[in-house]
Amino acid sequence: MPAPRSNPWTHYRDDPSSRLRIYDPGFLAVLGDGAKVEELVQTNAHEGPVYLDGALYFTTVPVDVSIPIEGFKQVAIRRLDLDSGQLHTVREPSNMANGMTLDRAGNLIICEQGTKTTPAAISRLNPRTNEYTKLVEEWFGLPFNSPNDVVVRRDGSIWFTDPSYGFVQGFKPAPLLGNFVYRFEPESQRLSVVADNFNRPNGLAFSPDETILYINDSGAAQGAGPYQPQLPHHIRAFEVSAGGEHLEQDRLITVVTPGIPDGLKVDSAGRIYSSAGNGVQVYSPDGRMLGLIEVPGVANFTFGGPNNDTIYMMADTAIWSAKLSATGA
Repeated sequence: MPAPRSNPWTHYRDDPSSRLRIYDPGFLAVLGDGAKVEELVQTNAHEGPVYLDGALYFTTVPVDVSIPIEGFKQVAIRRLDLDSGQLHTVREPSNMANGMTLDRAGNLIICEQGTKTTPAAISRLNPRTNEYTKLVEEWFGLPFNSPNDVVVRRDGSIWFTDPSYGFVQGFKPAPLLGNFVYRFEPESQRLSVVADNFNRPNGLAFSPDETILYINDSGAAQGAGPYQPQLPHHIRAFEVSAGGEHLEQDRLITVVTPGIPDGLKVDSAGRIYSSAGNGVQVYSPDGRMLGLIEVPGVANFTFGGPNNDTIYMMADTAIWSAKLSATGA
């Protein structure tokens, strides 16, 4: 009689402290043999994580300052040196910075939500020289709402979401634009709306071959008032047109629960990672739930590390890491 086969799920399933929950055997390829979740540092860390040169850049939880007028909030861009654990402030105030990414030259591309007195913008910051440039801050003369998250395609185009969270959270004037998704070409300065059918467009990520753009809708959290589960809390997929300028063939990937999807990333195998009320959820490209990295309170996260196989998670009061076998796209 053959010996019973060992269960490869046991290591993670029987150890609640591992913070790894397997719902499908496909999650084993994400974890590998030595996946590990740990808290790196306790600090104010909320959005925009970007890994660069052994450091993690991120934006902080908005703080009420009510200066110079009522409703004013403030956010800092900070840097965590992962070897020394030292924290440094890169930019404060930051015009309410939120989501960030890297362009092809290693610059930070920043979603600035703006304030009641300064317009929202997409900006560029060279983290080595601190050279700062505003790239775009209006659409046909109308100011953005509060840009939330951003990705850069290989052709250099910048794609970003612009929900009206700034207004409902009290630090922006009433919106003059819809809750749109935009594409911006830095060289030509061409800005176009690529999607206008979202309640609150939030995180976005390209598939590894950049033929699909995933965008989540966090409308169930309007930014003020209670959670509204009848409103969107899902991830949708769009085909990118052959010329790379338009989105086509919208389809639902999955409804995220508990909570809302916020941060969104894709690994090199095409799997989809989304923050949720219980941590970072991992899905197959067709929307099948594979597993969970259980770190409640995660707003956003990023792949990084020397081998791009570590997820860094911003949980408002702490930064966590998850060492995986999967690598970021």
